[in-house]
Amino acid sequence: MTDLLQSCYADLVVSAAAASHPLVREAAYLHEIAKLTDADIARATGVARSTARAWLAHTRSPTGERAERLIELSALVERLARVMEPSYIAVWLRKPVPALKERKPIDVIADGGYMQVAGLVSALEEAPFS
Repeated sequence: MTDLLQSCYADLVVSAAAASHPLVREAAYLHEIAKLTDADIARATGVARSTARAWLAHTRSPTGERAERLIELSALVERLARVMEPSYIAVWLRKPVPALKERKPIDVIADGGYMQVAGLVSALEEAPFS
């Protein structure tokens, strides 16, 4: 019985730590604001879908290169939200883009091409809208 209690306590501590982790909040932000699914977040960061679900459930937090991809995705989403409806961001990330040689921005981000996608976002930010 003691082992079971210790295990439950350890799980609770891990869950509480993940819930307060800033990167877990970033994943939740992407899900809520930009309507990115667990599959989208997994695709952009290179993790299994179950891992992205765990981030969204606040039971695990990203680390290493996956955390970097999540931060980059979040930065791009913040910028995109200033130039398009947040509900359209997920669509835009999945569309083939001529400037990326018909690659999808979400896949370019996953491959570490943040700067390429950031350049496109800069062009959108600078485009005159009438």
